[in-house]
Amino acid sequence: MSKPLTLEELKNSSPEDFKKRIPSLRKFPSPPKAPLASPAPPPETGMEPYTGQWTQREAKHLINRVLFGANKENIDLTISQGMDSSVELLLADYDIPSPPLNTTGDFNVPIGETWVDAHLESIDQINNRAVSLFSWTVGLLVNQDYSIREKMTLFWHNHFVVQGEVVKDPRLVYKHTNLLRENGLGNFREFVKAITIDPAMLRYLNGNQNFNIAPNENYARELLELFTIGKGPLVGPGDYTNYTEDDIAATARVLTGWVDLGFGSLTPGEEVTSEFFDVGHDDQPKQFSNRFNDAVINNQGASEYSALIDMIFQQDECARHICRKLYRFFVNYIIDDSVESNMIQPMAVILIANDYEIKPVLEALFKSAHFYDSEVVGCMIKNPIDSIMGLLNQFNVQISDVDLVQQYGTWLGLSFATPLLQMDYFNPPSVAGWQAYYQAPLFYRKWINSVTLPIRMIIPPALIFDGLDIEGETIFIDTLSFVNTMPEPSDVNILIDDVTNFLFARPATIAQKIYLKSYLLQGLPDFEWNVEYTNYLDDPDNPDLLESIRNKTNLFLYGCLTLPESLLA
Repeated sequence: MSKPLTLEELKNSSPEDFKKRIPSLRKFPSPPKAPLASPAPPPETGMEPYTGQWTQREAKHLINRVLFGANKENIDLTISQGMDSSVELLLADYDIPSPPLNTTGDFNVPIGETWVDAHLESIDQINNRAVSLFSWTVGLLVNQDYSIREKMTLFWHNHFVVQGEVVKDPRLVYKHTNLLRENGLGNFREFVKAITIDPAMLRYLNGNQNFNIAPNENYARELLELFTIGKGPLVGPGDYTNYTEDDIAATARVLTGWVDLGFGSLTPGEEVTSEFFDVGHDDQPKQFSNRFNDAVINNQGASEYSALIDMIFQQDECARHICRKLYRFFVNYIIDDSVESNMIQPMAVILIANDYEIKPVLEALFKSAHFYDSEVVGCMIKNPIDSIMGLLNQFNVQISDVDLVQQYGTWLGLSFATPLLQMDYFNPPSVAGWQAYYQAPLFYRKWINSVTLPIRMIIPPALIFDGLDIEGETIFIDTLSFVNTMPEPSDVNILIDDVTNFLFARPATIAQKIYLKSYLLQGLPDFEWNVEYTNYLDDPDNPDLLESIRNKTNLFLYGCLTLPESLLA
């Protein structure tokens, strides 16, 4: 292994640079061409229970969609438990993780203690705490439990967007993300109520500037358009299918009088919270359009926002709107008339029947025939967080946990990797979230472009051949240890089948297997791999045997992880 690469060096490298760094790569042919997640007609299956075989394929698919990467332990556990028990465990009630800790010299918080309730003594602490928050979040991703918690938190972060760069105070951002975790599988209607008066959201969408003398409509517009009911097609001037511009104005008036407290506070003991001020509230009746059955909301003071949310949720389109977003995040981006009738409408029926509880919908979705359909498996291009964190989890890449400061430093370094691929946790590009989940016609394919694809293609070889220098710690993929976990690693053909079945969502083609075999055998007959691998097992400390076999497994995994199929889930 040569000198590890830093993220800055990685950003300025290319796949060709690696062929110069690793001369043995130059002699191998280009990989066989294959289409990358080309759109296919959605399957005709629906929410009826899946009754097919429960094999590695189905278990891996479930784990890849619900967690960040499927390692062998997760897959084996999921196979042995079966679908029902696995889904039940993945959706089980979970604990909220312990808060982030100070590792950066926060003035009034000792090293190793949390800052989330501590006041500021200097504006410099904001940066220190932001660093801690980013580090801690990555730590949760790379040390994931057998739980949907962190994947669901990312889903809601993309739905109820709050940009950390705008909100600025990490205490507010932490409180907001904790709200996402606490409500992730709970009641959607009550979740919207909590988000509406969340201090971070009040600051981000100007709810804290919404007063009776001059109502601010920013949050009101996004509450209707993005968070609950959706616009629907325009049917006339200022009139959408699901609400009107006048409804936005009335909604803003209902929400007047709320402010956040504690932002950037230098006062010990001052809590980050929200509060209602009656003097700033519009106490006159609010008239809504026929989209809401001409409802009128009269003055209810601090509880009026709750009445507003209850009114919005009387419309069934709220259920269909959030079910479409769940479907695009966990299943597929194509929602045509077939998917609308076979999936979205039945999901919405389940949601409404369960009083807008999210968990029953996901439970039915993850047990549905549609979810395991061959057209769904492998149709998704991994988002950057899934791609990088999933790679680390797939190969059980080790990060030192001996020293807290170093551990947080490594996690921080990893947090800088996903923005290189145009996905910055805590900072989606707009209030609508990441374009891959709403921007037609490309959707997931937005993740792949001339900037991001070369970086995606050089992260695996960097981890395989050189390792990555992340804030002073070298992290790398131990390819030989990985190969040793396969059932029959001494048989070259079985090994290729097992590894590709483990790594790829869809079966490798014959041409791809021939291509990958060239990396392992380098022109030699099949039996040579068996001979060399058996000799290595008989004498694992022999440096010559170890170097030779590791060189081959490095090349083999390089070949696997630079095929387009490695980008799919």
